[in-house]
Amino acid sequence: MKDKTAKQIKIKALKCAFPYTIPILAGFWFLGLTYGIYMNVSGFSFWYPMLMSLTIFAGSMEFVTVNLLLGSFNPLQALLLTLMVNARHIFYGISMLDRYRMAGRKRFYLIFGMCDESFSINCSAKIPHDVDRGWFMFFVTLLNHFYWFFGATLGGIFGSLIHFNTKGLEFVMTAMFVVIFLNQWQSEKHHESSLIGIGASVLCLFAFGSENFIIPAMLAIVALLTVLRKPIENGGEAS
Repeated sequence: MKDKTAKQIKIKALKCAFPYTIPILAGFWFLGLTYGIYMNVSGFSFWYPMLMSLTIFAGSMEFVTVNLLLGSFNPLQALLLTLMVNARHIFYGISMLDRYRMAGRKRFYLIFGMCDESFSINCSAKIPHDVDRGWFMFFVTLLNHFYWFFGATLGGIFGSLIHFNTKGLEFVMTAMFVVIFLNQWQSEKHHESSLIGIGASVLCLFAFGSENFIIPAMLAIVALLTVLRKPIENGGEAS
């Protein structure tokens, strides 16, 4: 009876999580397919994108890894480049500490599988009270991981058979994040935190350029939200 109840809890969480990941499915499938094709035309067997998407699961870094594999062996450069490309996950991880701590042993996979998209969903989704939060976050992460793995593997297998211009496909992810932001905006009664994020990002974009603004923008957003936390919370309570 206990096993049956546990199974029902997981199935319910999976059913609740899946609709949230449908936009990610479209973006990850296209980008993963592009990545697999890119690996194929660079001379790598489909095993490479398949295993890398399964074990690394960092889309930007996986594209960069192609050049690292083709270049000279330099582990220090690879380490520093990885830290620079994925430094934003430090901020994600800090904000998810309490939520992941409540997930029990599932937190180890949640930490490994955290990406921009899973963070956005797990952070903003309105999870029903009768759905287990830990399993919901687990299945969001697992489904997104599978979408990327599936697309990358297909691209690696059929890359040599597909001939079309893939330039511009990466914009799918930009469009997806715009949709996530708009949904978040509509669900908020007050938009102070969103406006702070937009303002800090725009200022850092002009100050540091398009290639270097992400980390300064995140630092600025964290600092501003920390300083203005009480006024924002008091404003929400007053309304």
